[in-house]
Amino acid sequence: MKIPLIYNLRSVRQRPVSTALTALGIGLVVAVFVAMLALANGFVAALVTTGSPDNVLLLRRGADSELSSGIPRQAVSIISASPHIATAADGRPLVSPETYIVINLPRAGGDQFTVANVVARGVSDKAFDVRRNVKIVEGRRFGSGQSEICVGSKLAGRFANTMVGNVLRFSNRDWKVVCRFTAGGSSFESEIWGENEQFQTVFKYDGFQDVAFRLKDEKGFDDAKRAFLADQRIQVDAHRESEFYASQSELLGNILRFLAIMITGIMAVGAVFGAVNTMYAAVSSRAPEIAVLITLGFHPRSVLASFLAESAVIAFLGGLVGCLLALPINGFVTSTTNWASFSEIAFAFRVTPLLLLSGMVFAVVMGVVGGFFPARRASRLPVIQALR
Repeated sequence: MKIPLIYNLRSVRQRPVSTALTALGIGLVVAVFVAMLALANGFVAALVTTGSPDNVLLLRRGADSELSSGIPRQAVSIISASPHIATAADGRPLVSPETYIVINLPRAGGDQFTVANVVARGVSDKAFDVRRNVKIVEGRRFGSGQSEICVGSKLAGRFANTMVGNVLRFSNRDWKVVCRFTAGGSSFESEIWGENEQFQTVFKYDGFQDVAFRLKDEKGFDDAKRAFLADQRIQVDAHRESEFYASQSELLGNILRFLAIMITGIMAVGAVFGAVNTMYAAVSSRAPEIAVLITLGFHPRSVLASFLAESAVIAFLGGLVGCLLALPINGFVTSTTNWASFSEIAFAFRVTPLLLLSGMVFAVVMGVVGGFFPARRASRLPVIQALR
């Protein structure tokens, strides 16, 4: 015979202070757990959404990042003639040779020493067609032969002189900000784009760091990769763009997840002890009730299950509190250093339904673990001793 759940709900209401404190402790652990994983999710999502599955990124053979790559100027004409590259409406290949530089910019509202590394990407006029997720939301594209730049939406306002119409100075030249663009929340939104020829002149580069192009056939990546590897004139490696940028997030993403588990694991120990104390107090104060239940014919296993259910209910309430505390950070923009390029990347916290569900499961597990030993004691309590 099972003890009705209403019995446990009434018991919870009879101890409002201790129940509330235990639930709050579990809730705070869940809130930190969800927030840390939302941070990792946001960072990974920013890089995963940067690439497109029908785009290819060519790097120097052996290079593991854009920053360490280098492709000679003469190789671009050979690459552009590949039959695997899609063409635009004007008949020109959808290919964008790009210069990738990391510069220092002062933060908005800070002094001249409050700076951060930012990616300045020199692109061709086809870059906005190759990267279809890039949309201009304010202003116009930079003009050819002009000292004009476009700024990603997550940079605008966070760094000095990055709004449309401002003049931004770097590399001893003034650059007029003529547009602001979005890129589906990807890492491109943390970059400055300008004409590659202008950037090469200023930074004294003779060549490119990478070449991006659109595949004529998305399923033809393997054929294109084999063709570029076989061409010894250019010495490049071909990467599917979506997979390349996703791989750039693995190291820091795993570190953030590890920190989330480690920090919340330490906090969870305290929350579990709180649940243990609460349930031990419940067992002590309700010893006569337990004796009566056993006398009425309820099996000790039913008593064990009843107290575990009570602990799980308290933890479930705490999990709800924790998820509600974590929800407001969804979409909040923060930044960190992308270890692949040593530049700052801005991204938004991502609190997903799956993450909230994981938080609730984590809360219930803490409640069950914290309530097991008190529940076990209650189920083994001798009737004579309990009645006394």
